[in-house]
Amino acid sequence: MDTQLPKIPVLDLTPETEALWPQLNEAIQRVIRSGQFIMGPDVGLFESEVAAYLGVKHAIAVNSGTDALVIGLRALGIGPEDEVITTPFTFFATAESISAVGAKPVFVDIDAATFNIDPSKIEAAITPKTKAILPVHLYGSPCAMDEILAIAHKYQLKVVEDCAQSFGARYNGIPTGTIGDVGAFSFFPSKNLGAFGDGGLVVTNNDAVAQQAKMLRVHGAKKKYHNEVLGYNSRLDTLQAAILRVKLPLIASKNAGRYEAAKRYNQLLDHPRIITPELVEGHVFHQYTLRVLSVDRDHLQKYLEDRGIGTMVYYPIPQDRLPIYNGQYPPNPVSDLLTTQVISLPIWPEISENVQKRIAEAIFSFLPS
Repeated sequence: MDTQLPKIPVLDLTPETEALWPQLNEAIQRVIRSGQFIMGPDVGLFESEVAAYLGVKHAIAVNSGTDALVIGLRALGIGPEDEVITTPFTFFATAESISAVGAKPVFVDIDAATFNIDPSKIEAAITPKTKAILPVHLYGSPCAMDEILAIAHKYQLKVVEDCAQSFGARYNGIPTGTIGDVGAFSFFPSKNLGAFGDGGLVVTNNDAVAQQAKMLRVHGAKKKYHNEVLGYNSRLDTLQAAILRVKLPLIASKNAGRYEAAKRYNQLLDHPRIITPELVEGHVFHQYTLRVLSVDRDHLQKYLEDRGIGTMVYYPIPQDRLPIYNGQYPPNPVSDLLTTQVISLPIWPEISENVQKRIAEAIFSFLPS
């Protein structure tokens, strides 16, 4: 193990926090001194500003990306006995949200080139119980929304976009989350637009869906103490809204920094045993994830760890293979294969070329020549 070089984390939030510290400190102090910690003015202001940025009619702030999915599904009327088509290759919150509203997740395999749901396989999974498609813009790469929407329109299905990793990403110039019926975002601290705690957002252009989502986040009430449906306690804290308001104007430049870092990685990691991610227009590289071929991915990860380089595997177990669902679904061979090959390298907007070179050199020293 090389103890002489500084460790490289998989994500370093310090540069952004330090650069924004005066504005962040002012925003935090303002909220604390106001005493309005729940649904204070910054929440409504953030909702207006983020709706304008995304070009969407309604933005409803909630307390996590998972709640955004759950509330988005319920606001569309998805519930017991319904089926929702989604990808096996993502974090459990996606399928969990479907199950949490009483519906059944139906897993459709992915495209190996994009890591996203393969539209050519969706139609075969549709049954009379199918009510929605839930694509995930994984790693910040937009799904093939034209094909997905064509299928949804053909079968009169709703589309809920999981944008937990794709804030600011664009598909044919249109922000992800605004293409389907509902978009669900996460503001977990590691996200491209991250809070200092949990946070989420539901977006829609449908007035009725927006009204339902607003009710659901406050115990199912349009008017306080007049509860109409079973809802949730899912409000974005005023402190988090104020922090997000500081960061939102910079998101385009931050995403551009991630894209440039991905371009450098692709140039540095030219090797026959590595498949680098496609530099798709509109990709915001929440993660920089490559595939390694004919080598033990887990051994590579340990090798890099021993040299002070942090990495992550997103995701080691596909959703359909998790204990809660295991044995209930037919195999998804592409997803199953990629879980053994993928590894995500350190990436943040300010990552330096020298740091990336050190990472690439370490990977090359592991791979057979």
